[in-house]
Amino acid sequence: MNIELEQIRDKQKESWNKFSPGWKKWDDLTMNFLQPHGEEIINMVNPGGSDHVLDIAAGTGEPGLTIASMLKDGKVVVTDLSEGMLRVADDKAAALGLSNLETKVADACELPFDDNTFDVVSCRLGFMFFPDMVLAAQEMVRVLKPGGRIATTVWAGPEQNFWITCMMQSIKKYIEMPQPPEGAPGMFRCAKPGLISELFKEVGLNNISEKEVSGKMTCQNAEEYWDFMTDIAAPFVEALSHTDEETRENIRKAVITTLNEKYPDQVVIDSGGIAVYGEK
Repeated sequence: MNIELEQIRDKQKESWNKFSPGWKKWDDLTMNFLQPHGEEIINMVNPGGSDHVLDIAAGTGEPGLTIASMLKDGKVVVTDLSEGMLRVADDKAAALGLSNLETKVADACELPFDDNTFDVVSCRLGFMFFPDMVLAAQEMVRVLKPGGRIATTVWAGPEQNFWITCMMQSIKKYIEMPQPPEGAPGMFRCAKPGLISELFKEVGLNNISEKEVSGKMTCQNAEEYWDFMTDIAAPFVEALSHTDEETRENIRKAVITTLNEKYPDQVVIDSGGIAVYGEK
C-alpha cells in the first residue's frame, strides 16, 4: 500500500479503537440490528464440519462467533484493525465457552496468513472502509483454498438507511459536513448494485450471486437513538465535536423531533444492504 492508503488505515484504526467502548456498551442493540447481515453471510457460505473460517473486519466478533458455535471440528479466526474491538470479541467468546475461535489484529489489505489457508472467508460490512478494495479482495482470494467460499455484505444507498441519514440531515441543517472524495472510504461507497459482484469477478471468483439484505434498528425511543449514534458513529461525533453546546443541543432536538414525528411509539428504522457470494 502507498503512504496515503496507510495513513487512511492508521486513522481508521485509531478511530475504531477510540469508539470500541461505545460498541461494547451498545453491543446488544448493534448485534440485533446487524444480525440479518451475519445470517445472510452464513446462509451463503454454509459453514460446517471441519471448515477453517476467516472472519475479516469482524469488529466485536460477528458473524465469526456464531460460525464458531456451528462448527463441530472447525476453527474460526476473527480479524480486525482494532485491538479494542477484538477485546470485546474475546470477552464474548469466553462467555460463550468457545474454544475454537481466536482473534488477531490484521489489515484486510495485508492478511498475515499463508496462501490457500481457509475454506471460508466472511466479511460483514467491511469493504466500504478498506483503503484499497481491490487489494483487500485479492488478499481474501489468496488465503482462500481452491473451491473455497466467500461472502460479504455492504450498505445499500442512503434512501434505504434512514438510521444514518436522519443524523446526517439534522447535522447538515446547522453545520457543513465535508463530502468525501469520489470512491473514498465511507458508508455508501459500495451501495451501487453490482459493484461488489464486479469486484469479485475482477479478482477471479466464480459462481457469484448477489441479493438484498434488510434489517431493523430498534430503539426504545428517540433519546436512545441519539445516545447510541453519538457513542458509536465516528463521522457524526467528529462533526459534533466542532460545534458549541447550543448548536449541538439544536441538532439533538432536531433529531428527536424528526424521530418522534416519524415513530410516535417506538423507534424502529428499516435498513438496507447488499450481500454478495463467490467461490474460488
